[in-house]
Amino acid sequence: MTANTDDHHRKTVLVCCGTGCTANGARDVFHAFQTKLKDHPEIDVQPVIKATGCNGWCEKGPLVRIMPEDITYCSVAAKDVDEIVEKTLLEKVLIKRLLYRDPISKEQLTSHHMTDFYRKQYKIALRNIGEIDPGQIDDYIERRGYQALTKALQQMQGQELIDTVKAAGLRGRGGGGFPTGRKWQACRDAQGEPKYIICNGDEGDPGAFMDRSIMEGDPHTVIEGMILGAYAVGASRGYIYVRDEYDLAVQNLGQAIKDARARGILGEKILGSEFSFDIELVRGGGAFVCGEETALMASIEGRTGEPRDKYVFPTEKGLWGKPTVINNVETWANVPVIILDGAEKFAAVGTESSKGTKVFSLVGKVVNTGLVEVPMGTTLREIIYEIGGGVLKKRAFKAVQTGGPSGGCIPASLLDLPIDFDSLAAAGSMMGSGGLIVMDDHTCMVEVARYYVNFLAGESCGKCTPCREGIRALLEILTGICSGQGRMEDLQVMEDICLTMQEASLCALGRTAPNPVLSTLRYFRDEYVEHIENQFCPAGVCRDLTTFYIDPEKCTGCTLCAKHCSVNGIKGEKKQPHIIDESLCIRCGECYRVCTFDAIKLARRDRNEN
Repeated sequence: MTANTDDHHRKTVLVCCGTGCTANGARDVFHAFQTKLKDHPEIDVQPVIKATGCNGWCEKGPLVRIMPEDITYCSVAAKDVDEIVEKTLLEKVLIKRLLYRDPISKEQLTSHHMTDFYRKQYKIALRNIGEIDPGQIDDYIERRGYQALTKALQQMQGQELIDTVKAAGLRGRGGGGFPTGRKWQACRDAQGEPKYIICNGDEGDPGAFMDRSIMEGDPHTVIEGMILGAYAVGASRGYIYVRDEYDLAVQNLGQAIKDARARGILGEKILGSEFSFDIELVRGGGAFVCGEETALMASIEGRTGEPRDKYVFPTEKGLWGKPTVINNVETWANVPVIILDGAEKFAAVGTESSKGTKVFSLVGKVVNTGLVEVPMGTTLREIIYEIGGGVLKKRAFKAVQTGGPSGGCIPASLLDLPIDFDSLAAAGSMMGSGGLIVMDDHTCMVEVARYYVNFLAGESCGKCTPCREGIRALLEILTGICSGQGRMEDLQVMEDICLTMQEASLCALGRTAPNPVLSTLRYFRDEYVEHIENQFCPAGVCRDLTTFYIDPEKCTGCTLCAKHCSVNGIKGEKKQPHIIDESLCIRCGECYRVCTFDAIKLARRDRNEN
């Protein structure tokens, strides 16, 4: 299979049009290039303008890359396009103000590949994103797309594919980390026809956008992975279940499925073989619990998205009671590379028990937010400080929450923890789908636990008592602690509730929901004690337990705090110490967060003040 390569050697402008960059005007940049180049008919060979998926470096978007010179411009606006065309494309002159400046060396770097953000990454699942137009099948084919499928259909039997995936050590990237080859084997060996393949694209974790970016930026790699999985287990039908809010992912996947059918890659007798398989796109029901595989299958079947007890696994009795393989988006994106390049190359990356790479969305109080892919075993410190550029405003790192709302909060003492399935589990957290939320010293860990439990309380399906009542009880206790009504015995009560939920809940949502509570109790118990015994929130977040004052020795009278006070509760002359009017202060903490001189302080209040 070959692509149309007429444009292969032409100058190309790649405009990142992932969701993040699009929100910052990337589509306007893309259309501005198209319009501007029409003004230059004298150019013999017009540059190719491509709207790509997410480059990952969301903090610096919209990104524009010019190939083959590999020039990267950051934070590009539509008004910059004229200058880029006139100077860089026509005169071959760099626009220095649009280049990235290294914060340490102050050197202006011409390519994103030269930055710390990209240098330590190793891309497998994200290998094509930012390099191709996801709406053009030829772009995917040009980068070895569908070669793994051709190889499998012409040279391999289904069992050989399963053996290759087993040897690669690929584990599910959706959270549980179950060995993918074992799951496929169970389905292949199961009795019953037809067999089904499902891609779980119902990514619901706050702050997570890994699967979204793959579906938007490289939909064909998901499709190829699913076809290979179907060939391996003997499935004839597949479903991609996409979160309902992911409009761009739905659009690009729909176009990719249509184009694959037109090329004979989906449908009857794929690529002239005897193997037939097709895929249907299903929009999710909007519930977090539908990310759980039995609830997801119920939703596809048209029923309420509620989980069931998995005493019989989906590989034996899944969709419509038939053997079914469910893997998440990132898992499927790894499969074509494993089949094409062999198990040994994939297994050489990562750790002994966690092979390959993992994609993370790096968000929160970190300098370089975005999408990163690193070898399993990379430490939290490397991701946060070397790739992420450290904590915003050079504040102290406090914790990182991994694994979504059902994950745990890992403290600064474990920054050198290698990220793999087993290490995270031992630390009281989980890999989850791959969200990393960085928190600084202005974060209240009790409120963090309350926030995630509140999220889960709204997302629990309510089917089983341990989850339904357990989450509700945890939320009530945590809300009381944050408002100054906590008691020391509450901590033991919460731990007992958490252990019961872990043992007795019907599905993974209920069993993992205690993680935010247990991990914060484990690593930040002193904050709970401060809230309960001293009626004090050390982070200045819980309003009922917080009082601010201004240290006159440190206040320079810069007026920044007063400008950010929404109730005009800070008084003082310019260049003179300011004061906070307690009668007006609503304890929002905005002054505390914006002060650059450490002049805003937290006052401990008498327990009996109220």
